[in-house]
Amino acid sequence: MFSRARNLLISGVGAAAVVLGAAAPGIAAGDDTPLPSAVETFEYPGAAKILKERGIRLDSGDGHILLADCKVSADITVFTKKSDDVNQGKICFKVTGSGKKGYLSLDIPDVMAIAAGKYGAWASVGGPTGMVNVPKNDVKAVGEAAWGEPARLLALQV
Repeated sequence: MFSRARNLLISGVGAAAVVLGAAAPGIAAGDDTPLPSAVETFEYPGAAKILKERGIRLDSGDGHILLADCKVSADITVFTKKSDDVNQGKICFKVTGSGKKGYLSLDIPDVMAIAAGKYGAWASVGGPTGMVNVPKNDVKAVGEAAWGEPARLLALQV
């Protein structure tokens, strides 16, 4: 009797494996279709539209420094020579999260100064200084205003 029960159990498990195997979704043997990537690229959303409309190239970041409306939020303000836009050469950024950490890779030409609000910031600037520390509630001159040559803002970090 024991062997008969064991045989029934084994055959039941085998049948269940066949049914579940046939019903389980997956890739068929020999299918060369690549799986979609789940890797985050950290590309800035809407970057092409912002570049076309405002001339600001936003490359990538961690989502904690975002382009903002200067009338609403200005945790970090970048002052440029460009004065023909609605913000008269000001480009504002909002710091999200706790404000303890944030990064944004970008490219803004003809930068004159960078101001930090309640969060201090580091700016990577093309020019003789490279990195510029902007303490909270302070403004640092860069580019023509500081060393007589145009500067490009390449990254912001909180």
